[in-house]
Amino acid sequence: MQSVERALDVLEALAEQGGEASLSEIAARTGLPYGTIHRLLQTLLSRGYVRQESDRRYALGGGLVRLGGVAEGMVGVWAQPHLTRMVELSGETANLAVLEGDFIVYVAQVPSPRRLRMFAEVGRRVLPHSTAVGKVLLAWRAAHDAVTLLERTGMPRRTPNTITATGPMLAEFDVVRDRGYALDLGEEELGVHCLAVPVRDGDRVVAAMSVSGPAERIDALDRDELARGMLKIAEAFGAELSPAAG
Repeated sequence: MQSVERALDVLEALAEQGGEASLSEIAARTGLPYGTIHRLLQTLLSRGYVRQESDRRYALGGGLVRLGGVAEGMVGVWAQPHLTRMVELSGETANLAVLEGDFIVYVAQVPSPRRLRMFAEVGRRVLPHSTAVGKVLLAWRAAHDAVTLLERTGMPRRTPNTITATGPMLAEFDVVRDRGYALDLGEEELGVHCLAVPVRDGDRVVAAMSVSGPAERIDALDRDELARGMLKIAEAFGAELSPAAG
């Protein structure tokens, strides 16, 4: 059991480093001895869950893609009743998104019953800086990791409202953590506003749930009241994802 836990610690350390890390970075993240990490990595390498780069750094391997694809599909199924509750609460389209590498990926959606509604196709990949779900998924990460990701992606301008500098974005993350939810006010697409809340697995934010719609309809809602209701739904979903729920 200890070996399994340590192997998972190594995989999680790689994920927290953006998908690749040196032996010393893995050791710093996990607190495991170098020899133990090396032995675990050899097993993970042989199974395709880790690969070794030319510069001797280690990266998450292709073997995880198959597992991740199946897992994402299952999480999307489990999320449906909770997203339906968010649609009932807001009248708008509800989404579930996760962070994969440098991108936000939408993994589930329940559309609004209204004729004019917003769609973010399941499987769509977008950069995090211009979306409410992206802000949620970065706001609770270590500041250094968030800045590294933002600098790596370049924070391209999507609309005149997009935040494109790390300083203002870190200030935005402070606001997100203080109030418990994030907003996208036409930053990804003009005329579309979005409110997102974190999904927690224990202390970790593992996903984000959002509602999105035409700006005038979202702005007519009481944001704080909507967020309180969404947070309760996200908390119930997170409890289902927690290992303790098994």
